[in-house]
Amino acid sequence: MGLRKSKSGRGNRLEGGKPKSIWREYGEALIIALLLALTIRAFLVQAFSIPSGSMQPSLLIGDYLLVNKFSYGIRSPFSNKVWIATGKPQRGDIAVFIFPQDPSKDYIKRVVGLPGDKVQVINKKVYINGRLLETPQAVYADPTIIPPPQSPIESPRDNFGPVVVPQDKYFFMGDNRDQSYDSRFWGFVSMDALKGKAMIIYFSWEGPQGVPLYLAFLGEVKNLLFYFSWDPQALRLRWDRIGKLIK
Repeated sequence: MGLRKSKSGRGNRLEGGKPKSIWREYGEALIIALLLALTIRAFLVQAFSIPSGSMQPSLLIGDYLLVNKFSYGIRSPFSNKVWIATGKPQRGDIAVFIFPQDPSKDYIKRVVGLPGDKVQVINKKVYINGRLLETPQAVYADPTIIPPPQSPIESPRDNFGPVVVPQDKYFFMGDNRDQSYDSRFWGFVSMDALKGKAMIIYFSWEGPQGVPLYLAFLGEVKNLLFYFSWDPQALRLRWDRIGKLIK
């Protein structure tokens, strides 16, 4: 049965029922909006921010991005296990995943090895199934080459493997190859740990290292109110990065 406007003009009511109070109408609208937002976040799109430089220059500290959670399957919002498969990661994807060594943390890296691939790093160069993998986005800031590790305590940064990626697992590396803590150090990422594919940078700013955006903003508001000053370097927007598609 449809809604119709009451003759008193005081609001909408169900036929034969009492008029809804304005608080009830606002409350219902708020609950619906909240449920819709939670559904979108759980199954479709989620926002993340970049706190480290392991993906430079593709992603910078202070970038805020949207991740397509539908890319790698509709998942349980509680366990992250795939309910309905919608796709699998492709080599070169930049993806967010649950960090294998600490499930409370999310990491973002580039997919390098797919299930069944043989991955090897020789003097910084990455080989997949015996062939050199060209990744234009990868950078090497340190000219030093660390020799192959002879014990578990030595770094596998520049010489690693070969290893074969197990079924339903993936090998990830950061684009900032000399400054990335990735699969070379802690192993593979399972399909159930993936959260989604990075899509677009919706906001980006640059300020003091390690200072969150809200603290930097509040600090500048305080300076403006009490000292009539504003430091443009403390809260500088990167306009050229806003709206940039992630590749």
